[in-house]
Amino acid sequence: MTQNAHDTTLVAPPRPEAYATTQLPDTRPSVGRLIGVDLARGLAVFGMYAAHVGPDPSEGGSTGFFMELAHGRASALFAFLAGFSIVLITGRRSPKTGRAGRQAVAKVVIRALVLLVLGTALTLTGTPVEVILAFYGLYFLLVLPLYRLGARPLAVIAVSGALILPQILYVVQQALNQGGDGGGPGGIWAWPTDADGIVSLLFTGGYPALAWIPFVVAGMAVARLDLASTVVRARLAVTGVSLAVVGHGGSFLALHLVPGVASALRASGWGEGGSVMSAWWSDTAGYPTGTTPAWLLVASPHSETTLSVVANTGVAIVVLAACLAATDTLPGFRRLAAPVIAVGTMSLTAYVFHIVAIRALGMEELPGFPLHVLLGFLVAVTVFATLWSRHFARGPLEWLLGRATRIAERVR
Repeated sequence: MTQNAHDTTLVAPPRPEAYATTQLPDTRPSVGRLIGVDLARGLAVFGMYAAHVGPDPSEGGSTGFFMELAHGRASALFAFLAGFSIVLITGRRSPKTGRAGRQAVAKVVIRALVLLVLGTALTLTGTPVEVILAFYGLYFLLVLPLYRLGARPLAVIAVSGALILPQILYVVQQALNQGGDGGGPGGIWAWPTDADGIVSLLFTGGYPALAWIPFVVAGMAVARLDLASTVVRARLAVTGVSLAVVGHGGSFLALHLVPGVASALRASGWGEGGSVMSAWWSDTAGYPTGTTPAWLLVASPHSETTLSVVANTGVAIVVLAACLAATDTLPGFRRLAAPVIAVGTMSLTAYVFHIVAIRALGMEELPGFPLHVLLGFLVAVTVFATLWSRHFARGPLEWLLGRATRIAERVR
């Protein structure tokens, strides 16, 4: 393995067993942090599996509730951890400079381009899943100029982006949809026609960069913190809970107290799959149509509103803080969570696996499959990741991605 263990994004750090052999007390906090990030990444992958091949949340009950928790929040956690990964590549304690800095930037660019190509290729297969990888690659490129900033300016940019960008996105989407055909610009801007072109990646796709960039920048800000500190982790958890309450709570109050909001949402076509009053936290009422500015006050996971971004960022921070604390302070839990951690170390492989499997099995109507189908997917990827990690430091696609970035070593 020629890369530094911290030089990862969608690429595995050394397998969990390697951490367990460390005997130096002063290195354990750092080790715990990396394992915690892998655990969070593994949970994000599991959440995406649940959103794509699990039961439909509209079925209700405890199963429907837990499926709904995964929808949108897993992909937001994935994007949040993308920011963490960028900082790991470019230097976590302090940004790399000189030749090392240029090589790190080149590695991020190469990874971004590979993800753009891979995501586009998967989408062109006709999979019913809204593949995030191409969007993920674009996020890398858009936030890369920020990699030298510290935690405070990154946090300010993330907050500013969450407050401003969703409103800009709404205006842009309205402009693109003028004329009623919803087609927007064509030509090079929509190429390739059967995948996500520039306009889709930025504005109209399932994970439009304009609204999702704050997740990535927030992840970068958190990665800059001293996560070995119990105080910092506690503050991080409180911040995450506060953001989730502000986002979801603010939407709940708006739906119930602001005159005309609920009726405007119903008039726009929302509520066919559930009550619009659940849009403060759930997608079961449907997705925003953009026909009324009232939807800017909802916080459903795929609404791309300010309240949604704030709430989902809070959830992502809470999940990461919990994973960091659990893996750092509970050795027994770390052993119990080892299979999920193994999945997190090869999240790119795990993600592509389920996209390919969905396409190969001809699964078209997503979600809505019985719970045993989801369990089969989870067991398959967990067993594979666990067995693979016993013999190899990185997953198969992570290894290939690492090989692709070796060209960056030629940068002077």
